[in-house]
Amino acid sequence: MTSQDDMQIGQQKINPRRGKMIAVCSAKGGIGRTTLTVNLAVALRKKNVSVAILDGDFQFGDVNLAMDLKNSLTIKEVIEGIVTLDEHNLPDYLTVHESGVNVLPAPERPEFADLVSSEAVQKVLDVMLIQHDFVVVDTPVGLNEQTLQYLEKADQIHVVTNLEMAALKNTKLFLETLEILGLRSRSRVVINRANMESVINAGDAAKILSEENPIYIPNDFQICSQSINLGVPFVMKHSKSNVAKGVFKMAELVSSENKVTPIKTKKKNSPLSKWFSKKRT
Repeated sequence: MTSQDDMQIGQQKINPRRGKMIAVCSAKGGIGRTTLTVNLAVALRKKNVSVAILDGDFQFGDVNLAMDLKNSLTIKEVIEGIVTLDEHNLPDYLTVHESGVNVLPAPERPEFADLVSSEAVQKVLDVMLIQHDFVVVDTPVGLNEQTLQYLEKADQIHVVTNLEMAALKNTKLFLETLEILGLRSRSRVVINRANMESVINAGDAAKILSEENPIYIPNDFQICSQSINLGVPFVMKHSKSNVAKGVFKMAELVSSENKVTPIKTKKKNSPLSKWFSKKRT
């Protein structure tokens, strides 16, 4: 081994490689955010990369339901051992789905969400990103402080909406806020149920949201409803369906834009912290 090899290994120990974090969010509930999170993660895993899901809605997360995970550890147990958490013992807390995706579910009860601090979430995500090529986070609805923490850390932000007027109105405000925070360039709109019956078509929705290249996911209410109720991602059971093909295309876009970068060891004050400090004063 040459001295140059030694230097490269030493540098890797100082700056471990970092996977890509994908935040899936929405300005309105009930439009398929969790379903897309789960199926995107499984679609990425089919590309022979390591993938994990963090259910970031610590009060009412449904990732465990969408993947039929029973008797699994949750982030509550991780927090109880946060002092000693590292890349070596993280796998002890993760549940391995049959697809090969590693999952860290939300707590079983909403009151446990108060036990999860922002600092603990940062550490959990950093360790997950060291061990996985992709970490997909299902965020809470809207723009609360927890969601904004995820969005700031994410490499890519996928904002899910549909063709309902209320969803489009809220999504437009959501995107405008991301623009103010300097996060719009990382964001991409995902128009779910893009061919559903509506007075607004998908093209008009893209214009309303000022989105040049949205991701379109076809409508298949029956398959998606069955998927969430049975806890089986539709990209596994209905991989030939149009809705699954839409998610596979989404996964291809995500993976093609992936670049592994070193984890930042020091963080400056973010625009999010300044924004919240102004709101509290």
